[in-house]
Amino acid sequence: MGAVSTVKTAPSAASSARPGDDNGLMARWRPRAVAATVWYLRLMALVNLVAVFAVPFRNQLRSHREGEYFTPYLVTGGLTTVMLSLFLAVAMRRRKRAAWIFNVVLCGVFSGGYVAFMLFGPQYRSHPLNWFSTVLTVGFFVALLVGRQEFTSKGDRSNPKTAAAATVLGLAVGGLIGSVLVELTNSLSGAGFGTRFVYSLFRMVTIAPSDRVADVISVPTWVNAVINVMGALLFLGVVYVAFRSPRGEELLSDEDEAQLRALLDKQGERDSLGYFALRRDKAVIFSPSRKAAVAYRVVGGVSLASGDPIGDPEAWPGAIEAWLGEAREHAWAPAVMGASEEAGVIYARHGLDALELGDEAIVEMDEFSLDGRAMRVVRQAYNRVKRAGYTVRIRRHEDIPEAEMAELVEKADHWRDGATERGFSMALGRLGDPDDGRCVMLECFDGDGKLRALLSFVPWGADGLSLDLMRRDRDSENGLMEFMVIELLQRAEEVGLARVSLNFAMFRSVFERGSRLGAGPVLRLWRSVLGFFSRWWQIESLYRANAKYRPIWEPRYLLFEKSSEIPRIGLASARAEGFITVPSLPALFRRRHRRG
Repeated sequence: MGAVSTVKTAPSAASSARPGDDNGLMARWRPRAVAATVWYLRLMALVNLVAVFAVPFRNQLRSHREGEYFTPYLVTGGLTTVMLSLFLAVAMRRRKRAAWIFNVVLCGVFSGGYVAFMLFGPQYRSHPLNWFSTVLTVGFFVALLVGRQEFTSKGDRSNPKTAAAATVLGLAVGGLIGSVLVELTNSLSGAGFGTRFVYSLFRMVTIAPSDRVADVISVPTWVNAVINVMGALLFLGVVYVAFRSPRGEELLSDEDEAQLRALLDKQGERDSLGYFALRRDKAVIFSPSRKAAVAYRVVGGVSLASGDPIGDPEAWPGAIEAWLGEAREHAWAPAVMGASEEAGVIYARHGLDALELGDEAIVEMDEFSLDGRAMRVVRQAYNRVKRAGYTVRIRRHEDIPEAEMAELVEKADHWRDGATERGFSMALGRLGDPDDGRCVMLECFDGDGKLRALLSFVPWGADGLSLDLMRRDRDSENGLMEFMVIELLQRAEEVGLARVSLNFAMFRSVFERGSRLGAGPVLRLWRSVLGFFSRWWQIESLYRANAKYRPIWEPRYLLFEKSSEIPRIGLASARAEGFITVPSLPALFRRRHRRG
């Protein structure tokens, strides 16, 4: 698929060491004990899932529970327990302290009870299943204790209260709905409200709660299924709330922004995406020396950084270690969008792997020319728009009067495609802020002097610009954006311009190599798939639009710690970029452009 992976290296000893670790036997066994607990929970989820669909096995489990036998920890044969086991396995794999406490408390009760039954109940010792259940449950509990120091990831302080409230409310609502369904469909008599309510509650936890109510309650299968699904959804929500990671609501402060601007003044020419670290919906974490920083946002439990670290490359490792340390402390999945190859190598030394996302189009002024056969199509389009009477005005934002800037912001909002302001890694997300005075605005007017299009660029060091915003009137001439870009390139001396970063072309190498003679069947198939989806997401059209200027292509990478986290990272990236919107009341009242 045209992806390139860098070599994944293990984290340094300093970054992976945990407080209290030593070189003794316990230090070696702790990770193994944690792995054992995770696999136990996965196995219990599988056993319960089999019991849900295998009626004989489920009936056998029920008879054991109601007789003189007991099953291993978390084996109930219920759909709810399937979800609970899976969530606990994920939370334990992410080293969440709350999940460890939950299992220690609950499994401790089961272990103590099983041991007491076996010691003081001769009737229990006669069945091999009881010995098996006791050994397995106590073994899981011992593994929890051995791996205790591994579980350091913090949760949100509000999680326990929210989860408790959700549990009480969910059980009450589910029990009421279930009791109403039982009342409407029950073919037997003699079941009062309390019996129906308790039946519904137990149905929400297990597939078949008990035979003791069989003489007063008999309902259709679909009613039991509805109650079971309600229970699964309830536990899904409760467990998610109980073990979710902190939201990371701390955003860019005035002090952080000032320090980032100072770093950009010194090292801003290194990365064309550096200025986008100043988005105020990002947080920032600095290296111990304060000479470098990583800008990121927490989305859906993913600590999503963008571009390269800001500042001195020699201080990058310190900033990366601090960012990764915070992510592990809160059980966030670390990821980086749009890192350069130079930064990708540094990130790889800290345990991240890389996947090539695409290429950034960069035009160098000393290499650009409209002359030659290769530029004939661009030259013709430029001359056609120019003959139609269109003109371009180029100004720094600081040179635009406040009243005019307000009109431009209004036009940009009006021409925006959709209600959502898109962008995260390669967009500033605001227009007209007084602190962005060094940004460059291009205004395109038709022959009647009417504003038809806007381009805004952010600074890239002292002599570069990076494209931030493109907006145009839908009724304007085709090729208007190309005309404006050419005008900027030809008048580069007006703003002291030496290089320009244009749009990002995702999967560029696939389109380029897939169209060549001798391209393999897999590459051609992948190119066809991307071409199909380009009808909606402009994947190929962005590549073609950038290729017109014959730019230098600079690869950009997605960096991640575990391959299994890629779907989660992809979803978080789509949310951050604005392709997936989660409604919220604060977002309805947030001002998009000017700082309050």
